[in-house]
Parts: sequence; C-alpha cells; structure tokens
Amino acid sequence: RYGLICEKLGRSFSKDIHERIADYTCDLIPLSKEEFKTFMEKKEFTALNVTIPYKKDVIPYRDEMDEHAKAIGAVNAIVNRDGKLKGYNTDFTGFLYMVKKHNVHMEGKKVLILGTGGTSDTASAVCKSFKAAGAVKVSRRKTNGAVTYEEAYSRHKDAQIIINTTPCGMYPAKPLHISIL
Repeated sequence: RYGLICEKLGRSFSKDIHERIADYTCDLIPLSKEEFKTFMEKKEFTALNVTIPYKKDVIPYRDEMDEHAKAIGAVNAIVNRDGKLKGYNTDFTGFLYMVKKHNVHMEGKKVLILGTGGTSDTASAVCKSFKAAGAVKVSRRKTNGAVTYEEAYSRHKDAQIIINTTPCGMYPAKPLHISIL
C-alpha cells in the first residue's frame, strides 16, 4: 500500500503524480491524531509521503532516518522494508537541486529566510550544507529564534540572499523564490 498521510486534505497532486509515473495506486489517507497512532503502529504500508501535521510526529515510529531528515528534524517520506521503517526528507534534495540548478552560491554569504514553517527548516539545513555565513529566519512575530521584519531591515541589510518560504505567492500564483542581492 502506497499513500499520502495527512490530517486534513484539501487538494493534493500526489495521487495523480504517483499513479502517472509508477505502477501502483497511491491512496490519499486523511488521519485524525488517534487514527494516525494506530495506523503507524500497524505498519500496513509499503511507502508513504507525509504532510502536515505529521512530518515530526512520524519520527518516533521510524527505525532509521536519512541525514537530510536528521538535519531538518522532519520526515516527509517513509519506506517500510520488512517491518523496518526508514524516514527520508526529500524536500532537502528538491531545494538543493533548485539552488544548484540556478547557480546560487551560498558559501560565506549571509542569508535571510522569510518564514518560520517547515520549509524554512529545509532552507536553513541547505544553507548550512553550503556553508553559508549565516541564515537568519524572519517572521511577522518574534518566534522560534526568528527576527521580525523590522529587525531584519534595521540589522540585516547586508544579507546577500533572500529565500521566501512564506505562503505568500503560492499556487496558483507563483512558487518559492530565491533572490540574490
């Protein structure tokens, strides 16, 4: 059994994408918190994609975790091999590809990451892997170690790269952006 687990599902392209490129059925599996626990304990799946809010909640159920998932602290894919669950984070690989494809050179540069959600953790881990001089998270409110936009403007004008991980500009308008100053 292959699928995507989530708490609430509006619209996902996962089913369409998986079923077009692979020879299996991909189930969309919305789970309440209680259903999630039972589902994970049963391990009655071959592989799963994981989305909000379970990317961190799946971690105690896995037996192994790849380096990218460890660096981010979140799992978005799980493979079940003979009852042993391995967690992966493919967001890291996707973001890494985008950075390389567009020749963004982060080494030694200061980076501002707009937003404090899960995608900002991915961006931060990728910045670290590229040896950025520093990655500062920016938010409307001072939370989770982030600075406010006002603080970013007054103290971090020297940033050379800005990564937008906020929902501003999301589908159907525009995808994630990286700006090089």
